Amino acid sequence: MSSRLGDYDYALPEGLIARRPLPRRDESRMMVLHRERQTIEHRQFGELPTLLAPGDLLVLNDTRVVPARKFSDDGAVEFLFIERLGPLRWKCLAKPGRKMRMGATTKIDHVIARVEEIRADGERVILLDEDVDLFAGGSMPLPPYLGRDSDKEDDTRYQTVFARTPGAVAAPTAGLHFTQEILSELAHAFVTLHVGTGTFRPVHCEDIREHRMHPEQFSISAEAARKIDKAQRVVAVGTTSVRVLEAAHRENEKLVAQTGSTGIFIYPPYRFQHVDLLFTNFHLPRSTLLMLASAFAGREFILRAYEEAIGQRYRFYSYGDCMLIL
Repeated sequence: MSSRLGDYDYALPEGLIARRPLPRRDESRMMVLHRERQTIEHRQFGELPTLLAPGDLLVLNDTRVVPARKFSDDGAVEFLFIERLGPLRWKCLAKPGRKMRMGATTKIDHVIARVEEIRADGERVILLDEDVDLFAGGSMPLPPYLGRDSDKEDDTRYQTVFARTPGAVAAPTAGLHFTQEILSELAHAFVTLHVGTGTFRPVHCEDIREHRMHPEQFSISAEAARKIDKAQRVVAVGTTSVRVLEAAHRENEKLVAQTGSTGIFIYPPYRFQHVDLLFTNFHLPRSTLLMLASAFAGREFILRAYEEAIGQRYRFYSYGDCMLIL
């Protein structure tokens, strides 16, 4: 198994990036990878129930994306508010950073905001003069590769139909395919992981083992833990669900209700302990998400599947098509 960053690269034609969602969530194409046979099938997402067995349990991330993208009152600085650190303190990203150097001030919703700290990764800690609901009037923080600002359609479609726990700054995109009708046909449980910017940060280390993930908050209810323990096979919906399941604390090999944080980074040759099947989207080259999928299915097999997906003109990334790895 390679730990070289360059071995997780591929070339994607710009035209295959899905910049808008399909008219219906469940209309996506679905590539099915059979790990044992090393074969690939081309299906539709609506066929997912026919590929699962009695006793299979879908585990989905019910985090809700907050409208965390906001501008200063003069429009000069774009902020992405990541985490509330206290009543008047927020961790955020600011663009352009040169306008928000140490001690710099601006106004957001007529409240003075001052840069109190600049962290090594470029994140700013902002101190407000008074408390304000920074998400009021904010917009959905779409990934930069979509190349556009969010609009009213994204308010709904960049959110899963089962999103209920606010806290993410990016959607758990594998869940975007599901409708309430599909979910009603399948046994499922919800966990929560608030997707942060660290999940999508580029890997700059040529030796991927040197990369460090930012911790993300997660929780598992007693009901979800009970369902997961009883499942014959656990089907993780998305890489965020995988990270919760593989990082969660167990007592006597039983999953227990818990709240915590995880910075788990999964890459080959990681051995999965608690995930049997993976449902996921197609991920960016050189990303930690692609490395996780490579750990699950094998790097060579994943890259061959991606090459075939490009040849078959699958739609890539957040609003793109999906993959089921059996």
